Amino acid sequence: MRVASSQVIYQIVSVANRDEWDAALLQLPHPHVLQTWDWGAFKERWGWQARRWLWTQAGQPVAAAQLLKRQLGRLPLSIVYIPKGPLFDVTNLALWEVVLPELEAEARRGVLFVKIDPDVPLGPGDEDAALLPGVESLLQLLQRRGWRRSSEQIQFKNTVLLDLTLDTETLQMRMKPKTRYNIRLATRRGVCVRQGELKDLESFYALYRITSQRDGFLIRPFAYYRDVWSQFITAGRAHLLLAELEGQSIAGLLLFVFGRTAWYMYGASDNTHRELMPNHLLQWGAIQLAKQLGCTQYDMWGAPDRFDESDPMWGVYRFKMGFGGETVRGLGACDFTTFPIGYYLYTVVMPRLLAAMRTTARFSSDR
Repeated sequence: MRVASSQVIYQIVSVANRDEWDAALLQLPHPHVLQTWDWGAFKERWGWQARRWLWTQAGQPVAAAQLLKRQLGRLPLSIVYIPKGPLFDVTNLALWEVVLPELEAEARRGVLFVKIDPDVPLGPGDEDAALLPGVESLLQLLQRRGWRRSSEQIQFKNTVLLDLTLDTETLQMRMKPKTRYNIRLATRRGVCVRQGELKDLESFYALYRITSQRDGFLIRPFAYYRDVWSQFITAGRAHLLLAELEGQSIAGLLLFVFGRTAWYMYGASDNTHRELMPNHLLQWGAIQLAKQLGCTQYDMWGAPDRFDESDPMWGVYRFKMGFGGETVRGLGACDFTTFPIGYYLYTVVMPRLLAAMRTTARFSSDR
């Protein structure tokens, strides 16, 4: 398919080859691991269908979108989600005008809504900080075209980024003194960090389950995580790090890598030996590993929606900020629908009904 915009001709192609797709992503600004072929292939094994669109100009990739589509039960409708995409130079408003119409057309093909989730930085710092130049124009463009900021954020919209182009000494000096102290404390107390193998995934999941129970978040069965973790580790795009004390794993993290970015996507720790600060040593090990792998940016994967102590992520955020990174506010997810009533029922009424049912069931069990 050919699309013309301001006398520029763009070609839209559907890519069906892993190497071709990932190579194209690496030619775009800020390629994301959730847009890789492997992520789409993994999601296809868990109820989604993946399609991959590439926009080219004079044969060169200028934009890409991996669309994940899922049927809504027995309804003749589906939803489409583009995790951390579409990918392109998000400061180029002309490209937005090329990509968005194709996604809007998809929403008119029996789709309840299309959700995009591009990494668009609104600005550094918390919500009181100024917007970056051009952001206001982008927000106006999205609103004019009928896209709405979503109340359902699948991924974190805000995060903490570390600049890995800095040398090791500078990275250490940017840390808060307490963070540097805790890293040294873990080492003095006998904690060591090693790279895990596929056979260690079950132990890591056990720590992850303990963490979910302690911090109150839901997790999926081990089979789901084993699928994605093993796929990316085998492909060399994920690395398991374990903090051990006398041969026993007491904490761990999974580092995902694609292009020049590393993401701290999963972290876990036991309820015991937390006073030894294994998570501080783990993060420092992950930062050093990311530098060795040639990464220039370390994404700590998540910051609060509200930058105050009432946000449930505040404690984790303070831990991350101890490593000297920069808080970046993001656009977050945006939805487009041509079924406003159905969209309202799905995104507002149904979540409230399910929450009420869970509350009733909890009270019933209490009695």
